[in-house]
Amino acid sequence: MVGLDSACGYSAGEVLRNNNFRRRVSDRAAESIGGTGLTPHELRHTAASLAVAKGANVKAVQRMLGHASAAMTLDMYADLFEDDLDQVADRLDRAAARAAADSVRTGVGPDLDAVRPGRWHHA
Repeated sequence: MVGLDSACGYSAGEVLRNNNFRRRVSDRAAESIGGTGLTPHELRHTAASLAVAKGANVKAVQRMLGHASAAMTLDMYADLFEDDLDQVADRLDRAAARAAADSVRTGVGPDLDAVRPGRWHHA
């Protein structure tokens, strides 16, 4: 099996510099699949986008990308997580509807009026 070092003209233990890697490996690989101009950084963004699309949480994406904090990941990829907010809202609506139905059926349940917008009750 040919290792990265021998296949790319690197000696074992040699520093792998970004510009050299792009010229010797990445650009050639991208061209071979018809992706001329594709950069490793674009692949990184694609990986993050695919992870979010498949339901990865922000902490998983943070670790995958090596970001220092989840806040940094959200700052860069917040638009990818916007659909998650809609899904959370839908799940909360369904849970509230089930709780209301259970309350009607059993006569015991939460006071859902206390959590409806515009109906805040202060003790």
